[in-house]
Amino acid sequence: MATHTLRKRERLCSMKLTDRLFGGAGSQSMAAFPIRVVWMEIERNDEQESPVQILVSVSKRHFKRAIKRNRVKRQLREAYRVAKQPLYNQLAATPQRALVIAFIWLADDLYPSQEIAERMRKLIGRIVEKL
Repeated sequence: MATHTLRKRERLCSMKLTDRLFGGAGSQSMAAFPIRVVWMEIERNDEQESPVQILVSVSKRHFKRAIKRNRVKRQLREAYRVAKQPLYNQLAATPQRALVIAFIWLADDLYPSQEIAERMRKLIGRIVEKL
């Protein structure tokens, strides 16, 4: 059902959900350097809400220049957009569950898009296994 798009409703905008995600209660975390992923299962209360909502974060501590931060965020969003299908397939069986995911950049260097896409596929595969 999910296409290779990344719509507004798939982005995490709610401060309450963000606080719950990083609050520690019920959230899980793993890393495939240079990406760290923090995720949490939630109850899906609304049919308009997407089954997966994501947040992408690149710290100013790693890249002082906004152009580099924006490039990395673009790479992360694109890698997720292409690799998200297994998550949607896994969540299709249980329409009352949803996932909230944060992708956090850990490195001080830029990486090629192919390498980021490979790490993203690995992380999404590990999340699907744990669900």
